[in-house]
Amino acid sequence: MKIKFLIAGTIGLFSLSAYAQKGELSTAQQEYDKYETLRQNKSMATMASTSINTAKASIDKASANEKTAALPQTYALKAAIYSTLAYNDTVATTSTPLFTTASEALKKAKEADAKGEYKRLIDASNQYLGYYQLNKGVKEFQAKKYEDAYKAFDFYRSVYPEDTTAIYYSGLAAANSKNYPVAISNYKKLVTTNYSRRADIYSDLSNMYLMQKDTAAALAAVGEGVSKFPANASLRGREVEIALQQGKQAEFVDKIQAAIANDPKNKTLYFYSGIAYGKIADAQAKIAKTAKDPAAKAAAQKAVTDNTEKAADAYKKAVEIDPAYFEANLNMGYILMTSAVEDFNTANKMPMSKQKEYNALMAKVNAAADRAKPYLEKAVELQPKDQSALGNLRNYYIIKKDNVKSAEIKKRLDAAQ
Repeated sequence: MKIKFLIAGTIGLFSLSAYAQKGELSTAQQEYDKYETLRQNKSMATMASTSINTAKASIDKASANEKTAALPQTYALKAAIYSTLAYNDTVATTSTPLFTTASEALKKAKEADAKGEYKRLIDASNQYLGYYQLNKGVKEFQAKKYEDAYKAFDFYRSVYPEDTTAIYYSGLAAANSKNYPVAISNYKKLVTTNYSRRADIYSDLSNMYLMQKDTAAALAAVGEGVSKFPANASLRGREVEIALQQGKQAEFVDKIQAAIANDPKNKTLYFYSGIAYGKIADAQAKIAKTAKDPAAKAAAQKAVTDNTEKAADAYKKAVEIDPAYFEANLNMGYILMTSAVEDFNTANKMPMSKQKEYNALMAKVNAAADRAKPYLEKAVELQPKDQSALGNLRNYYIIKKDNVKSAEIKKRLDAAQ
């Protein structure tokens, strides 16, 4: 009888122990649920903190007992509780172990919960871990730890694959770490969404292609952006700029003019227009020098004159919009002085017997130089040490045979080197 009593007592104790551990799971669940309710009210912050800590103590006990350690509920609760604690902890040294424990528990919960009974807890764990990594990534990005930031943002993106902020942050961090293929992949995904700054993303995307020396892809990206956002002046200007880099200025003159028509107060577009026409003039000048057929040579020379004037008109408009636009003043002075310098050199090679022709050509030279002077002086005023600006102005004084001014500019050029 005594032996039977002992056996019965042992069975009773075992059942009580198992019940106790089940009780810990129940407590962990109740306290976690209480926390989720209390955390939404700031005035209940202290009570919420008490609940999540109580939940942790209970889930730790349940995790330590062999009878409850491998239950799907235990893993799911542990993942949810620890991910919550990690998210709330702003100190990396203490939050990192919490995050690691939560991640491990979450993995096991997904494997063990074949029926999906604890999906709510698993989803909550995913969310907390995702936001933990988002906050971590922001701090790392601000500290210029771009590779680490990318890994954190990419984790966040894995939790929220369609979240545009997640995609953008991942792409931005990848771009800053010079991981352009990954950045491009994220940005290409982003332009297919309803992200509010897609026009800017197209511009960024073109820049990343250029970083990889893929100008064709860069032009295609910005062209797609223009087709979707035709009123975006920045994108149109970017398209023109890339086209010029590719030497496709003649093909894009119409696009430049369309961009100007859409944004007539955009000084940069006029500047790009000036560059395009100037490059066309340069190309025609090369044809004129090598053409043997008189008609072809004359046609090329006329094209040089026409496109030079168009370039000058464009630069003039840019300067009218912004008189302090250094690049436009510089290019305007240069393009006017180019023909003046060429004609000046030609005139100086004329024999004495052609005095009349010399005088006529020098009159043309002086007219072009005088037209260029205000822009030459303004460019030097805006950037007094710029060698191109100083060199152009010196050419003016050489043409005018002002040796004193020419020598003065020469000293400034030497000092600027």
